[in-house]
Amino acid sequence: MIRFQQVSKQFQRSKVLDGIDLDINRGDRVALVGSNGAGKTTLIRCLLGEYQCRGLVSVNGNNPRQQRTEILKHVGFVPQISPPLKMQVGQLIRFAAGVCDSDPARMFAVSEQLGLDAGRIRRQPFNKLSGGQKQKLLISIALGRDCDLLVLDEPAANLDPEARHSFFQLLAARQAHVAMMISSHRLDEVAA
Repeated sequence: MIRFQQVSKQFQRSKVLDGIDLDINRGDRVALVGSNGAGKTTLIRCLLGEYQCRGLVSVNGNNPRQQRTEILKHVGFVPQISPPLKMQVGQLIRFAAGVCDSDPARMFAVSEQLGLDAGRIRRQPFNKLSGGQKQKLLISIALGRDCDLLVLDEPAANLDPEARHSFFQLLAARQAHVAMMISSHRLDEVAA
């Protein structure tokens, strides 16, 4: 499903990725574990077509830089840093659901499982939410849709312990159907 062949990425004189070879199939769960600055997010950005890199990156045989829109239709993504969106919560959920032809009710339902009543705050601008609320909402959007690939960049960083537990239960329920790539600097968090 995903193939990295001799993937390298350099920023000025600093080589961040050096000859990465990795194949990921449906149902595989891959944890990118390392300290800050180890290249986890850089590898994810190469996978999503945000960065140009040396070597080959393919998703279902497609190049993420050239067929980015098509690939992203099948990817649930939770970024490490929340985007500065001013859109209201309800509007954001409806927009995200429309892009991937999903039911917004599923995204609202996932938010409730994470301890966030997105319906109650639907008129609040996304950028005015707390860090934990933003993270729960982004996870709800990613997990509340059908996708072939989940890419999660430090997804549990701002979650309280109860939401973290619910989040990993939601991931476990989807493990057979999708490929997952999750980055973290906490091995204990992703080991289970």
